[in-house]
Amino acid sequence: MRVVRSWSVGLAILALAACRGSGEDGPQGGQGGAGRAMPVEVQPLEPGPVRETGEYLGTLISRRSITVYPQVAGYVQEIPVRPGQQVKQGEVLLVVDPRQQRASLRATQAQRASALAQREYAQRTRERSAQLLKEGLQSRQDYDQAVAQAEQAEATARAIEAQIQAQQVQLGFYQVNAPYAGVVGDYPVKVGDFVTQQTALTTLSQSRALEVSVEVPVERARAIQVGRTPVEVLDPDGKPVVSAPVFFVAPTPSAATQLVEVKAAFENTMGLRAGQLVRARVVYETREALQVPTFAVTRISSQSFVYVVGQADGGTVAQRVPVNLGEVSGNAYEVTGGLDAGTRVVVSGIQLLREGQPIQPRPVKQGAGTQGVGGSGPGGSTTPQQ
Repeated sequence: MRVVRSWSVGLAILALAACRGSGEDGPQGGQGGAGRAMPVEVQPLEPGPVRETGEYLGTLISRRSITVYPQVAGYVQEIPVRPGQQVKQGEVLLVVDPRQQRASLRATQAQRASALAQREYAQRTRERSAQLLKEGLQSRQDYDQAVAQAEQAEATARAIEAQIQAQQVQLGFYQVNAPYAGVVGDYPVKVGDFVTQQTALTTLSQSRALEVSVEVPVERARAIQVGRTPVEVLDPDGKPVVSAPVFFVAPTPSAATQLVEVKAAFENTMGLRAGQLVRARVVYETREALQVPTFAVTRISSQSFVYVVGQADGGTVAQRVPVNLGEVSGNAYEVTGGLDAGTRVVVSGIQLLREGQPIQPRPVKQGAGTQGVGGSGPGGSTTPQQ
């Protein structure tokens, strides 16, 4: 009888402790918890800019890039610069062996000395013939012959002078110079190779002015407006480093990919390089719409919900309301239905709330932003889900 009586007393004590514990639980502690208002941060719904975007792989193209060809044929004598080197305008990129051209120039210069001597002799002969003709000591025919010889010598001398100038210009082509400042590309030739006017020597590119080229689906290309639709070049973290309006939309899609090429140009002050592959974002449309923070949204099955501030007999409570969502812009969803402007949405403690939970709403702290309220969000339930 004593043993039975001891067990009965023990069970009674445990039952009493359980009842007290259930009455002292937190917000999820049954009826006792229901009577305690939970402090939460709320944010009124306000219109904000919503961007309809698409992200693609883009290619940076130099707006000033050329392939360098020689203007003469011959053997490569010297390559004074290295691939990838920054060169100034007029700097020598490659030298073709000019010895044969120099020898031809020296031969022509020697002919010039002879032609100048013949021209001077012919001019003096014409002057003497004119004096003799005036004195009646020479016939008119001999005078005309002296004049013709002088004119022929003058023409010969001028022809040789022009030939020398042309050879000097041609000799200058044996040095291939940079037409403008830029970065030298690779050299497919080496010293000793024979090159012609059709041989590509290297490339020269400027990275100051760049184009970003992306290919977008045909149906999306219809929404692009030249001069108005921006293209953003993104860094590895997805943040835009430069934005420029579209200046070109291909009239026809690529036969290979069935995508439409879109280009935007910008001044490169970020150290980007021509030929670089980058993440690019095309902003098709920007409009004003209601937005709700992504961390305030929960999902059950395929339906999205948010908690809003409501009123009940017991006071202020959290009400779970279904909401229709659109595009994600930054850290917020576009609200397409289910909520009105000014509705106060709960943005903290989402994982602790339940329907009808008494709450103590307070405004989001200024400067806290998404980081301040996101830390108390429901983890994976608050991230955007597509």
